[in-house]
Amino acid sequence: MATPRTLFLSPRVTATGQALAAAARGRGLRVETYATWRTPDDWRALAGAGLYAGPLFADAVGRDLGIGLLEAAPGWLATLPYELTLRDVELTTIRAARALRRPAFVKPPNDKSFPARVYPDGSRLPGPDAVDDTTPVLVSDIVAFDVEYRLFLLDGAVHTASRYARRGALDVAPLHDDPWHAEVLDLAARLAPTELPSAIVVDVGRLTDGSWAVVEANAAWASGHYACEPGRVLDVVLRAALPVDCVGHRDARFLRASPHRV
Repeated sequence: MATPRTLFLSPRVTATGQALAAAARGRGLRVETYATWRTPDDWRALAGAGLYAGPLFADAVGRDLGIGLLEAAPGWLATLPYELTLRDVELTTIRAARALRRPAFVKPPNDKSFPARVYPDGSRLPGPDAVDDTTPVLVSDIVAFDVEYRLFLLDGAVHTASRYARRGALDVAPLHDDPWHAEVLDLAARLAPTELPSAIVVDVGRLTDGSWAVVEANAAWASGHYACEPGRVLDVVLRAALPVDCVGHRDARFLRASPHRV
């Protein structure tokens, strides 16, 4: 009999972690929650590990568990045609972004090394004592989203989706209950030719002028589910954070780099 897969969770309790744990147990999967940032020796030998955790914690334990973490390329948003973003987006370094003398939305592409938000100018970004000069950042023109949606994509198709914000405030509902669900799915279909891993989260939104654009991509193994169906979210998470030797050839280029340990 094959060893069942194990879903590992970080010590931080979240609604999504709890929902995924329940869905995993419903499938007969083992669920283990870390008590600290150290991996018990007997967990290292468990076959078929999956992980749901924030980026820092995933970096800390992913190698111990032999997990490969899929994420979009850092510059993915900047490679999209203007028709999909409706704003100019550039991948650069935080050192270069500190020279900005205009307001811009600045964020780290795939982690939370500093807050993602609108900065009045580059002088307000964290200094080199807080964030290394070579850290990649996305610099974007400022746009206003009226409604925003989270899409869990599997093999390029929407596997489950949810509205999560309206006019900047949390406003959660399943996509099928939202009046704009057809437009959301239409925009999602236009993402199919873009370079994304087989399991990923993409956020999209309707701007205040009624047009539609991509907000950003996020790693499925670190994303909140809002009103998405937990079992279908679990499908995407288990593909996005799976044993590294099970990562397919196409997805290998989307593996998150292992951090250097000190």
